[in-house]
Amino acid sequence: MPKGVLSDWVERLQRHYRVVGPVEKHGQYVFEELTSTDDLCLVYHPTVLPPKKYIVPPRETLVNYRLDGTHIAANINVKPTVILGMHTCDIHGVKLLDKIFDTGFDDQHYQAHREQTYLVSIECLDTCTDDSFCRDMGTASATDGQDLHFIDLGEAYAINVVTRKGERLLEGFHHAFDALPSDMNRINRILSEKWARFAYRLDFDIYLLPELLEKSYNSDLWNELGEICLACGMCTQVCPTCYCFDVTDEADLALENGKRVRRWDSCQIHQFAMVAGGHNFRERLAARQRHRFMRKGKYQMDAIGMVGCVGCGRCASSCLVNITPINVLNELYARDKARKEVELMDREVLA
Repeated sequence: MPKGVLSDWVERLQRHYRVVGPVEKHGQYVFEELTSTDDLCLVYHPTVLPPKKYIVPPRETLVNYRLDGTHIAANINVKPTVILGMHTCDIHGVKLLDKIFDTGFDDQHYQAHREQTYLVSIECLDTCTDDSFCRDMGTASATDGQDLHFIDLGEAYAINVVTRKGERLLEGFHHAFDALPSDMNRINRILSEKWARFAYRLDFDIYLLPELLEKSYNSDLWNELGEICLACGMCTQVCPTCYCFDVTDEADLALENGKRVRRWDSCQIHQFAMVAGGHNFRERLAARQRHRFMRKGKYQMDAIGMVGCVGCGRCASSCLVNITPINVLNELYARDKARKEVELMDREVLA
């Protein structure tokens, strides 16, 4: 697709769908509904909030009912939505959510959003920020999970049609053409050249992460992080793979009608682990930080076979006290390595 006709395609989509994409606001980028195609930024740093907010809304009414028990009905009101310009790390985030919300109980609200949402990603040809470590996490590219995938060729975009849903977005648009062998050669060259711009930021292979975290469960590092953590919950609020939520019932002033509402929650705030009797099973900040990293690097892997972090770096950029996954994981690895060296020296002395 020539770049000059991209706006025509987006305007065509807007006749049938709510079209959202990354736009610049106050020096940062956010996903929001496009009012002008000129606002769309396909080269951008990670957005403040991930595009998951259109699939798992920050606040969503699940059920409407009457308090006298005469009426209760699920509230499913979904707009067909096209999300343009998603980074591949966010595609991997949605893939994890797909697996989570399809495991065990089938969440009908999530499935309704997912079925009516079209994901259009773009290949990242350079690293986003110093906080990003997508190559380490294997998310710097994605072969599935999206419906269309764009690759910037300079004066045009190569488009990989991944699903039938993606094919529907291009139907009837006559300014997109089949790729020629010369185009394929150019695509392969651009994709192969990009990796020189993506450095590894972790000091160990990601497949060692679950074992490393298990060995580090009692590490002193968690206490050190707990001493500086503010328990603000920003790290989890901006995460593309966090899905914890709270559910509350809200009644109108006449006490006639009510609704059950789901909203994002965070394991890092004090109230999250509060239970009956005023007991808090994760009261210490050190325990919350440990749970966060264990959840991302081990518990999710054990449960569904996927690491719960996509390396986008949003949590690091949002943290007010500079707690970053890169520094934390590398420090855990360094301490584990030092521990092994001491144990080896002790064995040699005993021998």
